[in-house]
Amino acid sequence: MEMNDIILKKRMGNALSKAEIAFFIEGYTKGEIPDYQASALLMAIMFQKLDIEETVNLTESMKMSGDTVDLSPINGIKVDKHSTGGVGDKTTLIVGPIVASCGVPVAKMSGRGLGFTGGTVDKMESVPGMQTTMDTDHFISQVNRIGLAVIGQTGHIAPADKKLYALRDVTATIDNLSLISSSIMSKKLAAGADAILLDVKCGSGAFMKDIDDATSLAEMMVHIGHQFNKKTVAVVTDMSQPLGHAVGNSLEVMEAIHTLKGQGPKDITELSLELSSIMIYLGGRSKSLDEGRKMAAKSIADGRALEKFRQFISAQSGNPDVTNDESLFPQAEHEISMHAHENGFIHGIDANSIGLASQHTGAGRMIMGETIDLSAGIVLQKKVGDVVQVGDILATIQGNDEKKLQAAKIECIDAFQIGKKKPAGEPLIKKIIGLL
Repeated sequence: MEMNDIILKKRMGNALSKAEIAFFIEGYTKGEIPDYQASALLMAIMFQKLDIEETVNLTESMKMSGDTVDLSPINGIKVDKHSTGGVGDKTTLIVGPIVASCGVPVAKMSGRGLGFTGGTVDKMESVPGMQTTMDTDHFISQVNRIGLAVIGQTGHIAPADKKLYALRDVTATIDNLSLISSSIMSKKLAAGADAILLDVKCGSGAFMKDIDDATSLAEMMVHIGHQFNKKTVAVVTDMSQPLGHAVGNSLEVMEAIHTLKGQGPKDITELSLELSSIMIYLGGRSKSLDEGRKMAAKSIADGRALEKFRQFISAQSGNPDVTNDESLFPQAEHEISMHAHENGFIHGIDANSIGLASQHTGAGRMIMGETIDLSAGIVLQKKVGDVVQVGDILATIQGNDEKKLQAAKIECIDAFQIGKKKPAGEPLIKKIIGLL
C-alpha cells in the first residue's frame, strides 16, 4: 500500500477503505508518513469529503492510535459530556457535581484551552492546590468513592488526533464535518464512558456559526457514537452571546459555585439543568428527562450538588474553602469598567468579540503551551434583553496588564448592540438529537 495511491484515490473522489485509512493513521502517528503527504490527503478530504462509513473508520483508527481507558471497575453507567466550546461555558464544573450527587458516576478527561479562555483543566487550576493529573487506579478509585473525577487528557489518548489537529491548524483544513467529528469522538470513545452527551454550540462565539451546520455536526457525532454501541445524545445550544456573566478562569469557577448555590445566572442555570437531566437519564437514574431535571434541581436546592463540588475539590487536593471565600482565588490587580452611551435595550452581545477581548486580557492562549492569567477576564453586567441607561456599566474587565485591558475594552464596546425595543432573543436549547 502506497500513500501516493491513497491521496490520488481521494483526490479523484473515491471512498477510502478501512485498511487504507488505518494505514494512513498508523503511519502518520509513527512518523513514517511525512507532513506534506498528510497535508495533501487532508486537502483532498476538504474538497471531496468523507462519507459516513469513512468517517466512522477514521474515528476508529484515531481512537486505536493510543491508549483506551477501561472504566469497567467503576460501578454504574458512566456518562461523559463534551462541549464543542464557547464563551463563558463552565457547565462541566456545574453539571459534574449535580449528576454525581444524583448517583451517576462522572469520570471525565478534559483539555486545556486554546483561544478565548482556558479549558476546564485551566479553570480547575485556579482553585488553590487543585491537581488535574492522577494515575488510572487513583482516577477510578476516586469516582467509586465520591462519584466524580475530572483530569487532564493524557498525550496517550488518541495521539493521532493531536498530531493531525496541529497539522490541520496550519494547512486550512479545520473546517470539515468528518474531521471535526472524528477528532472529538475518537477521544470520547477512547475515554471509556458508557454514554456520551455532546453540547454542540451554535452562534458567533462557536465554531459552528449557523443552526444547519451545528445540526449536521451533532447528527454525525451521534451516528458515530451509536456505531460504537454508545448511548449518544447531542444538544444544539445557543452561543450568540456569552453563557452566563463571567468569561475567564477563576471568574468562571466563582460563577459555577454561585450556580451550585442556586444563585447563578438564568441561562447557565437553565443549560446546566438541561444537560444534567439528560445525563441522569442516560445513567439510568431517572425514567424521563422531566424526572431527571427535578432530581437535578433538588440537588441544588438541598445543597447536595455544592457539597459534591467540595468533595471533588478536596479529593484532588484543592481548597474547598473557595466555595465560601472568593478571596482565595487568584485576584487581578486592575479592573476597568465599560459604560453605556445611550438608552435602550441590549439587542446583542457578540460572543466572538467578547471571547477575543477576554483572550487579550490574558485569560486565553494565543499559542499552545502559553501561560494564561487565571485571574483575568470579563464580567458582563448586562445581557441581551436587559434595559440600559446612559452611564450604566455594561462590563468590567479584569487583569494584571493595564495596556491589555484597554485594548480589550475597545473590543467589548464593539460587542454590545443597543436598540430602542426589547428583542425577542434566541432560544437557549435549539435541538436535542439522538434521544430515544
